[in-house]
Amino acid sequence: MIGSDESFRAVLLHLWHILPVALGCTVPVALLGGALLHRLRRGSLTSTLTVLVLIPVGTTFAGVLGVSGFMFTPVLATVLAVSLLVAVFAVPAAVLLGRGIARRSVWEREARERERAGEAARRDLVAWISHDLRSPLAGIRAMSEALADGVVSEEREVADYAARINGEATRLTGMVNDLFELSRITAGALRLTMSAVPLRDVVDGALGAHTAVASRKNVEVRTVAEHWPVVSGSDPELTRVVGNLVSNAIRHTPGEGAVAIHVRVEDGEALLAVEDACGGIPDDEIGQVFDVAFRGTQARTPDRSGDAGGGIGLAIAKGLVEAHRGRIGVHNHGPGCRFEVRLPLAA
Repeated sequence: MIGSDESFRAVLLHLWHILPVALGCTVPVALLGGALLHRLRRGSLTSTLTVLVLIPVGTTFAGVLGVSGFMFTPVLATVLAVSLLVAVFAVPAAVLLGRGIARRSVWEREARERERAGEAARRDLVAWISHDLRSPLAGIRAMSEALADGVVSEEREVADYAARINGEATRLTGMVNDLFELSRITAGALRLTMSAVPLRDVVDGALGAHTAVASRKNVEVRTVAEHWPVVSGSDPELTRVVGNLVSNAIRHTPGEGAVAIHVRVEDGEALLAVEDACGGIPDDEIGQVFDVAFRGTQARTPDRSGDAGGGIGLAIAKGLVEAHRGRIGVHNHGPGCRFEVRLPLAA
């Protein structure tokens, strides 16, 4: 027992003597690592994790080397070999882990930003649609009450009120259809029946639905086609895309103006461009044109004639074009702006 106590005291005495040396060698390395981490605080996560792994390895190496008095001994060789082995395996693992965490962090940040943007878009949509629905509903209610109360009794006036109620109901139906279409696109529930679709038929179908509006505004709509391509797509959805673009162009083109539809094949794709005379889109707004509920300001002030939509027609067009694996864009051109749709050709 006495020998054991003396051995224990000897070990404690030895530790007491080497402790200052170990601290003197390890603390500077640890401080250096901390300073390096501070400099890397705005750097990549991979670099930070690599330094975090190297700090304990480096402090261990420095402490053992200092305690050994820089004398090469079997114990020192063993410790150095173990430290090197740890570094060989730990550093690559830290690099891979750092890259994985960094990718996940970036993905989560982008997901949060998309979620916030989507929530803001939904709030804007609800606000715009609530405002737009209020006007036709108020008109229908007022005219129906006038008919019910006998305020309007002459046959000609009754027929006029009935026609106006029908027009407001048509506007409401269009808004509801737009909302349904947009909900299918955003929810990923849109299913397309793909086939070879002649672009001439799509343009003719879209123009047929908007001829009356163009005539009422005295806006000329002309088509310029170098070649009528056949695209791969779904006829109803493509007709909806062209119809929304033409309706938007007519709505923002002043009377006596013109809307031009250009069709051709370019770079192995079908190109359909709709040019209007809206006066151009401000640079700070052109990136928001396809956002839900965007209507623009200045030269693109919404038409108050009764044909204005709910501000989601271009968002629907963008969603439908992308569902066809196509692209849609806009830029200012001449007296107005030019919307371009590129679609894959049919095989």
